[in-house]
Amino acid sequence: MTPLPCLPRGRFARLVQVDGDRGFRRRLMEMGLLPGTKVRLLRYSDVHDLVEIVVRGCHLTLRGAEAERIMVEPEAA
Repeated sequence: MTPLPCLPRGRFARLVQVDGDRGFRRRLMEMGLLPGTKVRLLRYSDVHDLVEIVVRGCHLTLRGAEAERIMVEPEAA
């Protein structure tokens, strides 16, 4: 398992777990981030501390601190 921002750009992974308070986890679940869901890291910005991912065909942008709470299992290359 690795935090989402540690995933190489363009790589796919399966979501394993989301840490944080109940409201945060619920908000991510409402956006489609459920355990077992395939995600892809598109890009991240160190300047604004943002991470852009694709989940179920939708582009989502998360703050870096939020993305650090999302644990994924990278798919084999």
